[in-house]
Amino acid sequence: MKNLPKPLFVALALTAVILTALVTYGLNSGGVKKSDIDIAVNQAKYLFEMQNQQTEDLSLGPCLSNALMPDWVADIAHNPRETIDDLPGNQCPAYLEGRARHFVELDLEGNLIRAK
Repeated sequence: MKNLPKPLFVALALTAVILTALVTYGLNSGGVKKSDIDIAVNQAKYLFEMQNQQTEDLSLGPCLSNALMPDWVADIAHNPRETIDDLPGNQCPAYLEGRARHFVELDLEGNLIRAK
């Protein structure tokens, strides 16, 4: 580094800092935080237990909640998935209409199928 002119050294250092910041920003944005997924899954399981205790029939795979948390819904589905799970009446309208971008999907026993 001793042979580099000072302006070139400063430009290289600034470039490295900017690239590091951009990569860090890109890796941390656009996705769902693990903590958000964990919270959503826990809330969906709690809601499932509440609904299940009220002896509601969940065998058709209904939407459990259109407002699990901001931008999240909770849905019940069969595992493995059945054609009845793909019927719009058994899916969360908020997700189908694009008002929610994330979902937690639980099976008929309240076990996690997937969350994204």
